[in-house]
Amino acid sequence: MVSRNVGGRDRLLRTVLAVALAALAVARLRDGDRTTGLLASVAAVGFGINAVTCFCGLNALFGIDTTSDE
Repeated sequence: MVSRNVGGRDRLLRTVLAVALAALAVARLRDGDRTTGLLASVAAVGFGINAVTCFCGLNALFGIDTTSDE
């Protein structure tokens, strides 16, 4: 099992970013801007997965652990 390294405010921020980027993706895709819509979708999924799993690969790579702020 992978250890958690995302918690507290970091997790909340990632959740908010995922929702905001998903809204941006929908808006851009509706306007026909497929490139921005796709990039925002990918970013939203990434931040969403980080928030749900409480794990971030970049945090692990750089030795960052925000679970202590819970």
